[in-house]
Amino acid sequence: MTSAPDAAAAPPEAPQPAGPPLPATNASWRERLALDGWGGLTLPLVAFLLVVFVAPLAIIFSRSFTDPTLGLDNYRAFFGSPVYLNVLVNTFVTALLVTGVTLLIGYPYAYLMTLASPLWRSVLLVVVLVPFWTSLLVRSFALVLLLGNTGVINQTLLAWGVIDEPVALMRNFTGVVIGMVQVLLPFLVLPLYASMRSIDLRLVQAAEGLGASPAFAFWRIFVPLTIPGAAAGLLLVFIQSLGFYITPALLGGPGNIMLGELIVQQVSAVLRWGFAAALAAVLLVTTMVLLALVNRFVDLRRHLGVSR
Repeated sequence: MTSAPDAAAAPPEAPQPAGPPLPATNASWRERLALDGWGGLTLPLVAFLLVVFVAPLAIIFSRSFTDPTLGLDNYRAFFGSPVYLNVLVNTFVTALLVTGVTLLIGYPYAYLMTLASPLWRSVLLVVVLVPFWTSLLVRSFALVLLLGNTGVINQTLLAWGVIDEPVALMRNFTGVVIGMVQVLLPFLVLPLYASMRSIDLRLVQAAEGLGASPAFAFWRIFVPLTIPGAAAGLLLVFIQSLGFYITPALLGGPGNIMLGELIVQQVSAVLRWGFAAALAAVLLVTTMVLLALVNRFVDLRRHLGVSR
């Protein structure tokens, strides 16, 4: 039994802080990192990803510093040449332009799919999915036959008297953009269409019922709700555009070479494996830095549905 003087000498209990709950303790973090029995089934997949993705990246970074000699010679050669820097700039400019053009074409197309009847929606969906059923090389060669001086477009315009001589639609920047947009359009349309299909159109009707014009209701109600799907599609298109090789090689010219083509040339023709690894490392790091800068102004985690 505690006497009255002992109780008075006992230190007072620390007051509980007001406000939001305290952050998770170390024990809770250990619980979060722990895997249950079902989570352990994913370990083979994680090991596969480590071998297929992480290990090659580690090898690339290693060879960029060690081949042919240990040091930063490969990076000095890249940043010391304006030719290689122009290739890097051209790669990002092309990727940004292709992403913008894909959005301008893909957004109305996905919106049309949401408004069309089931029959026409199926037709539009099949048109989008057809590129996935054919080889990228076959599609690029088909564009060569379509865009060439003796291709269908130029011959049709000549026959109609619209032009007097063939228009250069390939072996230049225009051909690269047309080909890449044609290949990457499904990667924007499909996530955007899935986002639009999940929107309750009664919200737009309610805005119109309260006096908003159809254009105002579409811009202030419908478009913001499609941002997550658009962000996912744009990110897919932009990232894939940076590493394109076949389409720019077939439809582009020597004045608009992209970094993917330069890497292939260094590996297959010049055999500069270390320099090619440095090019790949520069492209990867530059892309990550650019995405980090974009994330400071646009919360990509929220728009992509990653954050809770």
